[in-house]
Amino acid sequence: MKAVSQPLRFGLTQPGPCSYLPGQQEQLVVLMPEEPISPALYQQLLTLNFRRSGEQSYTPHCPACQACQSVRINPVLWQPSRSQRRLQNKATRANLAYRLVTTADFADYYPLFAAYIAFKHDDGIMFPATEEQLNSMLKCSWLSIRFLEIYDEQQLISVSIIDELADSYSAVYTFFSQQYQQYSPGKLAIIYLLERARQDHKAFVYLGYLVEACQKMAYKAEFRPQQRFIRGHWHSFA
Repeated sequence: MKAVSQPLRFGLTQPGPCSYLPGQQEQLVVLMPEEPISPALYQQLLTLNFRRSGEQSYTPHCPACQACQSVRINPVLWQPSRSQRRLQNKATRANLAYRLVTTADFADYYPLFAAYIAFKHDDGIMFPATEEQLNSMLKCSWLSIRFLEIYDEQQLISVSIIDELADSYSAVYTFFSQQYQQYSPGKLAIIYLLERARQDHKAFVYLGYLVEACQKMAYKAEFRPQQRFIRGHWHSFA
């Protein structure tokens, strides 16, 4: 990947309650560009533990904690575990199917998103859901965003927001119907995305941060082999 030469300016947020670990404080380093950044630059930032939220790029910078570890997977090396194969077979028997699209359907997405926040995160800062929350995820002026939709025949049951870069896909957020929890739509979406990344010759799929002490994020550790960004370097986990 060719290095990107662009002056960068960063800011540090004030400490606030951690979203993942009770009793911890979090701070973020936020990129503050004078103009929209390029996808090539964001690809470099991904390799340095950054993520995107709306138009902003950020990375955790907590003086007392290094728990947030970005996870990425080489889709060629990934091999589904026994439980992942069972899940995929279960979804196939139920005639669940996915598609990766470039245009978001807000009218279909928002009811699913609002219901998901209500049953999954009613104790978090995103509750109650708002249209502005979802809009900020669906749009980015400097990046191509795709949407991995899972259907039960004609019924939309899950949506994953995916950033597309030249050599990678980056999973941003997934929301799904409570009635389909038995199919673990979050895990199923990763399986589908890894398969698609392999077809599209992507080098990596980024899954966001893994915090080992946070049960809601533990599922990311199940996809192996994987790499995690720990203390400034990528480490492999078989």
